[in-house]
Amino acid sequence: MAGGYVLRVLMIGDVVGSPGRLCVRDMLPRIRKNYRIDLAVANGENLAGGTGINEKTANELFAYGVDILTTGNHVWDKKEALPLLAREARILRPANYPPGTPGKGSVVFDVGKLKVAVLNLNGRVFMQPLDCPFRLAQQETARLREITPLIMVDFHAEASSEKIALGRFLDGHVSAVLGTHTHVQTADARIFPGGTAYITDVGMTGPFESVLGVEADAVVRKFVRQLPERFEVSKSPVCQFNAAVVEINPDNGQALSVETIFDLHEF
Repeated sequence: MAGGYVLRVLMIGDVVGSPGRLCVRDMLPRIRKNYRIDLAVANGENLAGGTGINEKTANELFAYGVDILTTGNHVWDKKEALPLLAREARILRPANYPPGTPGKGSVVFDVGKLKVAVLNLNGRVFMQPLDCPFRLAQQETARLREITPLIMVDFHAEASSEKIALGRFLDGHVSAVLGTHTHVQTADARIFPGGTAYITDVGMTGPFESVLGVEADAVVRKFVRQLPERFEVSKSPVCQFNAAVVEINPDNGQALSVETIFDLHEF
């Protein structure tokens, strides 16, 4: 490594509603300082009222120190997202949406003298039948590697098997494959043999006393009664901050370490 410099990238798990945004506000500055973070990425598909994204909530995250926002299957839940993603390059939607969909699925971000690429993909198992994330990832990473070997992938998917398979598929071609969507941080952070950091799910940044950020009682009634319920973001005074920190060799893009963060914050 030139001069012993290590690139440090933070991936924040799905940020849910106002509690999640406030948790990022209160905790991200300290985490950026303590971990010497160069680039902070957050999944923001649940920023606005617990589902979807709009300009106000996105700008809050940018003001709090997030550099890039990724999304997933809830990206279009707010109609404001269509024009927003068409003009804001710092907000990504999954790259495997059909051609012509507003927005972009990847971005190359300048971090000092380095260029770091972030690629957003959506899974298909138990989800929408989008374009194949494997073939799309292969094409897009080949294009991005002509620009930089430093490539971070947010794979927003339901099935653990699909996430692990994509991690193996991209091993040695990207710096990290970090899963989102299930809101539950997994205990399998590791570096694959080819030098790609991996975790099945980074987790959630949002209300701790909840079911995936939603008021627990409503979700329990839904499962028990099998009747429609109105889901609202939990009002829990305790928030969890879930993230992963990846250290990367800037010379070849290989991951050196991956560490998870699970902190609690009380308002």
